[in-house]
Amino acid sequence: MTTPVELVIWITTQFELRQNPEKAIAMAAYMKNRFPFWGIQSPEQNQVSKAIFLKVTPLVTEEWLCQVAELLWQQEQREYQYCAIQFLVQYGDRLSTLALTTIEQFMTTKSWWDTIDPLAIKVVGNLVRRFSLSAALDAYSTHENLWLRRVAILHQLSFKQQTDQERLFSYCTLNASSKEFFIQKAIGRALREYAKTDEDAVLTYVCAHHQNLSNLSKREALKHLPVDWRHL
Repeated sequence: MTTPVELVIWITTQFELRQNPEKAIAMAAYMKNRFPFWGIQSPEQNQVSKAIFLKVTPLVTEEWLCQVAELLWQQEQREYQYCAIQFLVQYGDRLSTLALTTIEQFMTTKSWWDTIDPLAIKVVGNLVRRFSLSAALDAYSTHENLWLRRVAILHQLSFKQQTDQERLFSYCTLNASSKEFFIQKAIGRALREYAKTDEDAVLTYVCAHHQNLSNLSKREALKHLPVDWRHL
């Protein structure tokens, strides 16, 4: 399984061996029946991925990695997209800014929170740590595609003290009036996580923008702070 096509064929064989139709129905229902599933839960899928990593690590280049991820993304069952993300995370240090175009395709096709969030936090976030991508993320923050906006808001979720506070608050402000649930939730989640690093900054921000932020965003942002968002 040295070529991307051979690898995806091998992965399909492994998925077929592990498929569970009953679990597939339940997993699809959990995702609002937007995608079909093999019915393979995370522990089993991780076993498949680990077996692959042991064999292919010496082969992985950026071009090879992007080709594998693209082929996996084209497949029908949702586990293939999860597998593609596992590859991008595992070999994130092999990616350069050139990969962003490919990653954008993943963020804008077959889009739902279950793929968007790990792409934002573990793939795009990793690239941002290593390269200057401010122009791209600034463009995402006001993009007509809500999932790209969610990526912009969430990509610093694990940055802690390295968070670009100005950019985080700017992206939240730009999207504060959005009626989209997934944007409102992302704002609240991003602020709540950053509050673990600087709760005063988050509280000051929410108080200053409480008229524009949705109730959902405020509730999520202040969830672990001794403040009742309803009193703002």
